[in-house]
Amino acid sequence: MSQREYAEDTVFWALKDATQFSARRRTTHLFLQSGAYSWIDNTADVWTELKSILAEEQPQSIAINTHSEIAFASGLHAGELDTISDALGREWADRFVLEPMLAVEVVATMVPARLPWYRRMQETAWAIIEEAFSDKIIVPGKTTTLDVEWWMRDKIQSLNYTTWFQPGVNIMTEQGFPMRSKFSTKSESRVSEAGPIQYGDLIHTDFGVTALGLNTDTQHLGYVLYPGETEANVPRGMIEGLKKVNRLQDIVRENMKIGMTGNEILKAVREQMHDEGIEGKIYCHPTGEWGHSAGTVIGMTNLQDGVPVLGDMPLLKDTYYSIELYAEHFVPEKNRTLQFAQEEDVYWDVKTGSWEWVYGRQEEFLLIRSPATSKSWAEVPTEL
Repeated sequence: MSQREYAEDTVFWALKDATQFSARRRTTHLFLQSGAYSWIDNTADVWTELKSILAEEQPQSIAINTHSEIAFASGLHAGELDTISDALGREWADRFVLEPMLAVEVVATMVPARLPWYRRMQETAWAIIEEAFSDKIIVPGKTTTLDVEWWMRDKIQSLNYTTWFQPGVNIMTEQGFPMRSKFSTKSESRVSEAGPIQYGDLIHTDFGVTALGLNTDTQHLGYVLYPGETEANVPRGMIEGLKKVNRLQDIVRENMKIGMTGNEILKAVREQMHDEGIEGKIYCHPTGEWGHSAGTVIGMTNLQDGVPVLGDMPLLKDTYYSIELYAEHFVPEKNRTLQFAQEEDVYWDVKTGSWEWVYGRQEEFLLIRSPATSKSWAEVPTEL
């Protein structure tokens, strides 16, 4: 693995020291069965020493990260590959091979000591969502989804976290999630967010936090009660919709067998969905080191019959996954079919040999009650 400063191989970020910000000069690593070697150099000495070690060790093959489709196994820059090939010569360049799962497994594997910290991050994400979806922040008829998104951004910064994607808050309709074209204007892309949140709305968030080299990914739902209502007044159809998507989560976890490919898991899940009369979509992905991290994917929103290449990799143990999906359910009280979206992170538990929730899952709606104050979201204190 070799890279220049600010042109790092993707795997570099999983291997670097915690106090290291980036590669320096030319940073080169050689991993052998007998040991590992590293250089930080801007002269040709690195190649002389590297060739000497290769001549002594005589490896039959040398893996490099040049895959055409898998990002985590394609981090060697084209110019750096040319430089390495020229410097080492035909003898060693002819032994270059592509072993994508080597890089994927390095990035994907999560050591046990990271889990307690990851669980605390997930707890923070849940707490931010719970406060955002409350009458402390949302005033029906006044607060917009954009207001809530900006409050969430402010909260992330106030807690000294960051994030790997912008918070998203939507009002769920029969059209599902609003589509946002990259070519549309700001006003056109946020049409559904232009009006305020109203009583009786089903609201959704896609939210994550970043810290300690880890990333979370969560989707939860909230319901806006009418004045004087309690949890007993949540429409029965919505409660059934949440139960249905919870069942879909169970189906996915039950079918996530180590060694199966993402596409095999997707096929099994969709067959069971059909047998149980569930309509929806599956789009689960590895997470942790990156938001969309290394490993096989289980469906994509536009690829429900299989994902080329990325879905052909085997499912690895000792990893984190985001169980991301939605189930459709007809809500009689609204006279419409709604998408009940959920996303929760799981980890591979060696002791139980199963996928367990990092923090939990949503089984009850977050309820926005009649506001107890007329304060705007911008005036609400940011401390938890």
